[in-house]
Amino acid sequence: MLYFLSTLSEGGGFLNLFTYITFRAGGAFLTALIFGFIFGKPLINLLRRKQKKGQPIRDDGPESHILTKAGTPTMGGLLILSALLISTLVWARWDNGFVWMILFVTASFGLIGFADDYAKVSKQNTKGVSGKIRLGAGFLTAAIAAVWTMYLHPEDLSGHLAFPVFKDALLNLSVLFIPFAMIVIVGAANAVNLTDGLDGLAIMPVMIAGGSFGIIAYVVGRTDFTQYLDVHYVAGTGEIAIFVAALIGGGLGFLWYNAPPAAVFMGDTGSLALGGALGAIAVATKHEIVLSIIGGLFVVEALSVIIQVAYFKRTGKRIFLMAPIHHHFEKKGWAEPQIVIRFWIISVILAMIGLATLKLR
Repeated sequence: MLYFLSTLSEGGGFLNLFTYITFRAGGAFLTALIFGFIFGKPLINLLRRKQKKGQPIRDDGPESHILTKAGTPTMGGLLILSALLISTLVWARWDNGFVWMILFVTASFGLIGFADDYAKVSKQNTKGVSGKIRLGAGFLTAAIAAVWTMYLHPEDLSGHLAFPVFKDALLNLSVLFIPFAMIVIVGAANAVNLTDGLDGLAIMPVMIAGGSFGIIAYVVGRTDFTQYLDVHYVAGTGEIAIFVAALIGGGLGFLWYNAPPAAVFMGDTGSLALGGALGAIAVATKHEIVLSIIGGLFVVEALSVIIQVAYFKRTGKRIFLMAPIHHHFEKKGWAEPQIVIRFWIISVILAMIGLATLKLR
């Protein structure tokens, strides 16, 4: 919204700053961060009053969680999403289709997660909304986003899959790009959801992955950078950096209250929305494969569940002491902060590897 103030600058003056993505990204970050600090405590108090018993704790989970996490309210993702959506609307250009597509995905998955959290809290069990309903709503959202993105992409890239490292490699998926993008978006949403099991575990890797894709979006949206790095140019993606800056600001504001011992959990409201947003950004920037590298931690968390379930059904035995894999390390005696910080370190390493693919051509 504030971008349009630049039309009053007549090519100079302070208002001209609003034409720069970097300036508006900084504004979006600070706006979301301050929003989180101001409204975090009141929201947590409201959630405590409404939820009373807080988020239901899994009976089959680590024993320590029953003592340390019982009574902690959930739906803290509302704080992140409110800061993120408001800040993006204030600082981003309203005539950018990619921004609206990603906002649509984020808000839609946020609503799916909110419905699931509400069902869990109101019924005081961990089942929530049926998995089939959640997946169905998620795939419908992702299908709309996939078709929307194909329309926004230039003709020579629309429906194509780009490969990292190989600069000229493009696979024309045609209409098959739609189910592929659906899997990317829904898979990312659920992978982040599975990762959100310890205080601060999910939000920092989300911010690290988001920051990495903010850089990618900015690079892909500039002809000078794409020519130098030999990556595919997608006009308009630079504006996604505003969304990512708001995500990081809102994420830090939330982490202030989610740091161990957490005063609030983000719940499915936050994890599904943020994961879906990462998937949507990857699809918009034509870096779907790179998402599996930068978001490698989420991939491992999801795979640990898939492998555990498949192996147990086949043999009646378990590979991990408990899945997702962060619970496996809890069962092995690792302290919660030890697991969280080490997973953060892994996320940074994977992000650096993913970003390196921009130059390796």
